[in-house]
Amino acid sequence: MAKYLVIVESPAKVKTIKKFLGKNYEVAASNGHVRDLPKSQLGFNPENDFEPKYITIRGKGDILANLRKEVKKAEKIYLATDPDREGEAISWHLYHALKLQDKKVYRITFNEITQSAVKASLKHPREIDMDLVNAQQARRMLDRMVGYRISPVLWNKVKRGLSAGRVQSVALRLISDRENEINEFIPEEYWTIDAALDVEGEKKPLLAKLDSKAGKKLELTNKNQVEAAKKELESEQFVVKEIKKGERIKKAPYPFTTSTLQQEASKRLNFSTQKTMRLAQQLYEGVDIKGQGTVGIITYLRTDSVRVAEEADTAARAYISEKYGAQYAADAPKENQSKGKIQDAHEAIRPTDITRMPVLIKESLSRDQFRLYQLIWNRFVASRMNPARYETTSVKIGAGDYQLHVSASKIAFEGFLSVYTADDEEKEESNVLLGSIDENTKLSLKEIDAKQHFTQPQPHFTEASLVKTLEEHGIGRPSTYAPTITTLLARRYVTKEQKNLYMTELGEAVNSIMVEAFGTIVDEHFTANMESLLDMVEEGKVQWKTIISNFYPDLEEAVAEAEKKLEKVEIADEVTDVICEECGRNMVIKYGPHGKFLACPGFPDCRNTKPYLEKIGVPCPVCGKEIVLRKTKKGRRYYGCENNPECDFMSWAKPVAKKCPNCGGYMVEKGSKLVCADAQCGYVEVKTKEN
Repeated sequence: MAKYLVIVESPAKVKTIKKFLGKNYEVAASNGHVRDLPKSQLGFNPENDFEPKYITIRGKGDILANLRKEVKKAEKIYLATDPDREGEAISWHLYHALKLQDKKVYRITFNEITQSAVKASLKHPREIDMDLVNAQQARRMLDRMVGYRISPVLWNKVKRGLSAGRVQSVALRLISDRENEINEFIPEEYWTIDAALDVEGEKKPLLAKLDSKAGKKLELTNKNQVEAAKKELESEQFVVKEIKKGERIKKAPYPFTTSTLQQEASKRLNFSTQKTMRLAQQLYEGVDIKGQGTVGIITYLRTDSVRVAEEADTAARAYISEKYGAQYAADAPKENQSKGKIQDAHEAIRPTDITRMPVLIKESLSRDQFRLYQLIWNRFVASRMNPARYETTSVKIGAGDYQLHVSASKIAFEGFLSVYTADDEEKEESNVLLGSIDENTKLSLKEIDAKQHFTQPQPHFTEASLVKTLEEHGIGRPSTYAPTITTLLARRYVTKEQKNLYMTELGEAVNSIMVEAFGTIVDEHFTANMESLLDMVEEGKVQWKTIISNFYPDLEEAVAEAEKKLEKVEIADEVTDVICEECGRNMVIKYGPHGKFLACPGFPDCRNTKPYLEKIGVPCPVCGKEIVLRKTKKGRRYYGCENNPECDFMSWAKPVAKKCPNCGGYMVEKGSKLVCADAQCGYVEVKTKEN
């Protein structure tokens, strides 16, 4: 009969760990959290020192009953939930829900589900870390406060079913601010000039870029300047003035953290953050490998750290020396000095066994599991390798007052690039090294190629770039990135098209209320500061209830102020001149989950509805009919002709009635300015009441 009970979070781990530990151990799963604050109320009493009230989560009664039976039979109980704040809190909740006060109870953690790691954890048990638990309690209560006190305000103002969140609302504001920047961006014209130069004794011409005149950087902003420069260059003698040879080093990347894994999986594999975390969880908890049984093949997936255990680092460098050669293996472990986050106690995400090459276990994994594991394996191996080295050549060419340059590089030593190619490496210049040119080489002009360009706004956020921005600003933690983005998409505040995230009309309405009424809560610096305070709770430097008691009164004041303002606002149904074809009434504008629509006011007798096409009072520049506000299937707004599909006019920016005085084309709004829709024209004027 088993003497010892090990309680883990996930049922997927049970079979694997049971196999490692043998017959003296029983392994059971809690299926995640077993207790939480009640759904029907705030869950704590501000009058009673903010003491939280925890209840058993619905559906977990049978699980707890089965665990209590196992507890009675066991001499010792090991709480082996995940090695982070949330895992620590689950262990604490299990301790109380199972009434383990009179039992021998130990807390154990392991960063990977392998036999050696699990057995080692049993040799080093500890008590539940209440600083970790309290940091998680504080986070949970802060999130509950924001959600339960602000969401009803959104219900009153917009519609029921909306939600606010401490991290979610900040992420929404970041997306909105980026979209406003893009919408208000005005492209500026610039030109570049490349000269094709014939080199004596060479068949192929040399392509040189024009960069300066009379020692100053040359900025070409219109065609007249370009024509003048071309004319002068055509009459000049091209002379090699300087040749510099050198070496450039490209350092190996760090192994993956949660954030960088999500970013790279999005860029390279086109995985959503949610999919990446789901697959990584499977690889961590254990997969059935032929000839090895069920085993966890990567380390714990929620981490801010790039630290690697000494044993794993030594094994990786030995493997690299054997497989690639001693010159490829880095001399010492890579450490990131810049990381200061509390979860640095964890390791980076890495394979649990470096010799378990992706190709050897490909048949045991699904296609997507294999692709993610291969990415993790390659990145980790690369992180233990020496930098790549390049031989570089830079040539400066004079032509009268003008100076041109040519740069080229070639790999002298591949280093980590033999395993892992960085994104920017794929775009490296592949020019042949300019070995045949010296300062006496004669050059003659073959042709001049002038290209027109326009400056581009910052790109729309993708899931990858949003995660990167959240991490850079210190907003949220590894466990929050994927659920935050999933919630924004599920609530239809944001829509995703070809990887890009766009605000919907509903998202804009929610964000504007949050910014107006709860500006502090959606301020990125405030949210980042709150994360720092939670870190200090985890380190035992701050009492968790101090944070709660300081935050709650300010939140209550903001909610009261918002509710007072809302009492003065009545959102009545707007009557339109559209006649209901079923009953003859004038249809009204209603708000639904996807924005505005037309509905018959005779409901429930008449249930007629139709899409609402909001006219903006501007004629279509193609056919002269009205331009209306439309939405894509996913909720992104654009302006199109009411005569669609006969007329295919569309514009992401809002058109205006005024014609461009320069070219006669239509103009659009860009923030405080009106801009000609034709970038080639480039006409801009400040928006006034008259125009």
